Amino acid sequence: MLGPPKLRCLDRPVAVSLEALVPPDNFYRHLDAKLDLGFVRELVRDRYAGDGRPSVDPVIFFKLQLVMFFEGVRSERQLIASASLNLAHRWYLGYHLDEPLPDHSSLTRIRDRYGLAVFRRFFERVVELCQEAGLVWGKELLFDATKVRANASVDSLRPRLHEVAREHLDDLFAADPGAASATANAAPAGAMATQSDAATPTPLPVPSAPDAQAAELSDEPARWDLLAECRLDPNRPGRHGYRRTSDLRVSTTDPDAAPMSSGGRTTLGYHDHYVVDGGRKRIILCALVTPADVMENQPMLDLLWRVRFRWRLRPKRAIGDTTDGTVQNIRALEEAGIRAYVPLPDWEQRTPFYGPSRFTYDPDRDQYRCPQGQPLRRRAANYTDDVVVYRADAATCNACPVKTACTASGRGRMVQRSFHAAYLEQVRAYHATPAYQKAMRKRAVWVEPLFGEAKQWHGLRRFRLRGLPKVNTEGLLTAAGQNLKRWLAATGWGRRHGPCGSLFPARPSPPAVPAPGSHRRCRTTRRLARPFSTG
Repeated sequence: MLGPPKLRCLDRPVAVSLEALVPPDNFYRHLDAKLDLGFVRELVRDRYAGDGRPSVDPVIFFKLQLVMFFEGVRSERQLIASASLNLAHRWYLGYHLDEPLPDHSSLTRIRDRYGLAVFRRFFERVVELCQEAGLVWGKELLFDATKVRANASVDSLRPRLHEVAREHLDDLFAADPGAASATANAAPAGAMATQSDAATPTPLPVPSAPDAQAAELSDEPARWDLLAECRLDPNRPGRHGYRRTSDLRVSTTDPDAAPMSSGGRTTLGYHDHYVVDGGRKRIILCALVTPADVMENQPMLDLLWRVRFRWRLRPKRAIGDTTDGTVQNIRALEEAGIRAYVPLPDWEQRTPFYGPSRFTYDPDRDQYRCPQGQPLRRRAANYTDDVVVYRADAATCNACPVKTACTASGRGRMVQRSFHAAYLEQVRAYHATPAYQKAMRKRAVWVEPLFGEAKQWHGLRRFRLRGLPKVNTEGLLTAAGQNLKRWLAATGWGRRHGPCGSLFPARPSPPAVPAPGSHRRCRTTRRLARPFSTG
């Protein structure tokens, strides 16, 4: 029969224990049992004074950050609201039903107090846990970066000179608020002061002591630390007269964000760089966020040395994409005894004329031979680009029957050879080996799914914070959370679902070969496009 309507009686006091309300197989019970966050108190101890009002427990702060990651929450206000209603969250944080959680605004102040260094040490501690659990292989490193949109619009771009002048005026008049009015009404006094200064004799230079002179001569500009600054030197000169857009325009909303192309349109954003271990668990060994005007290949060597030194690894191979295949990177890798498994730029497809592979180099005579057998002799050495220039005789080249397919220049065909061509030839020889081909297939399913996971499930499509230190904090927490998912799966959670999908990735299948004439992706290929399995 039809039952009676349910009566609402919600104001009746009930004697209940939060411990009894959370199921024993809940994810946060496993997280609390396996991950001891007591170490964070030592990380932040020097950030607090010896006396004063007690702060929020640092362990609670980092637990809230983990809840934000695992639940895919994008706002700290939403995080506190969700944690207040979720029994499992309250149990994990240690707050009873009648205890108020910290205010969401206090989380922002705590994050600013800790600074980027604390979150870096937190990320490193997570990697240490993975290393202690045997999840780090260390024989192979994979490098990649992805574009992440900034929390700013391109409409906020202004000429940089305008912003520099405004900041200078703000700093100039901040110390003396009445300086502007005093300057406007004190023209005669200013003239008298100028005359008085002119009457004061200029002191002659006094020879300094030999020790002081030696100190001045020995002073050298300090090396720019890319990993500490998270960016390249903003005063670095451009190459070949190229002017970066970030040199001319700056965002008033997020001054550290740089214009980038995303989906066919210009946006403001950053590059999130990952160094991933080649082991089966795909542990992220280093994460760095730089402005979008920093090319993906520029931090590669700094990240490599950091990973080798910090985790005491001796990798045999470094795998990257074509962007990473610069001469500087290849030379450094090969000299360190690490095989550079990177694709080289295909210059044959970038020009309608004969490519460099059509010309044969003669090391005995130090010259090239064109397809018609004519020599291209050495003309000059360009030490800026580290290349030697070889050029054919102009008269011979202009009379050649295949000149239209070779060059449009009337001065003869020119070919450049790198100073470090031996390293490039060594890398080119790797391309024919099965190990290199396996590494390229592996890279397609090793690093890209990590970025897809972070963007689809953990909000990395767009940073919610602004400023280079803060977006690095957000990137480090995301990378640490991804490592924790693999560590938790290896320490007993297995393939069971977590709060936001499976904690452990389904092993990707090899891409199926489509039928001839078919332009649709097969079911297996579509499955590869998803970062993790949700079933």
